[in-house]
Amino acid sequence: MPVHPPSGTPDPGSAPLPDASAEPRSLRLEYWLTAVSMALLALITFTNVIVRYFTDSSFAWTEEFSVFLMIVLALVGGSSAVARDQHIRIEFFCASGSAARRRRLAQLGASLVAVLFTLISALSVRVVWDDYRFEETSPGIGVPQWWYSVWLPILSALIAARAVGLLKRRTRQSDAEYLASDEPPAAPVAKGRP
Repeated sequence: MPVHPPSGTPDPGSAPLPDASAEPRSLRLEYWLTAVSMALLALITFTNVIVRYFTDSSFAWTEEFSVFLMIVLALVGGSSAVARDQHIRIEFFCASGSAARRRRLAQLGASLVAVLFTLISALSVRVVWDDYRFEETSPGIGVPQWWYSVWLPILSALIAARAVGLLKRRTRQSDAEYLASDEPPAAPVAKGRP
């Protein structure tokens, strides 16, 4: 039976709870899309292995659809990373300096991500329109190309929206709140080992 410390005293082995304002409201959409994409990838790959084992040939559509699902996974993962403020950045610049400087750099980063993915979303709408208008088909199985390309502007808009949400959270925070939410959680202490 676990022993809990008395109320009001923190457990030395537990990590501090993150500030609620530092986390996005919900990442359910990203989690759902990730789960569905991974399940489809596993199912397609498993089916292709079984078919290849028994018939010595493979489905032509599996590679094309798998590549599409991997691109969806990358964009959904990017959205999740932006929402949690875990996107790629140069820590040498972002983790040094005063609290105000660090918060301003976080705001600048979120703004640039929002602008970039808004541009990608807007420009890729033209790509989707051209794929639809010129009746482009995919090279592997011959389905309309816009079935694949329509997801780029949608998922880019999702990343841009997550970046705007991050920017709003960083703008509302004081410097002290930003520093508290930016610190990594404490490493768990190993119990019972020297």
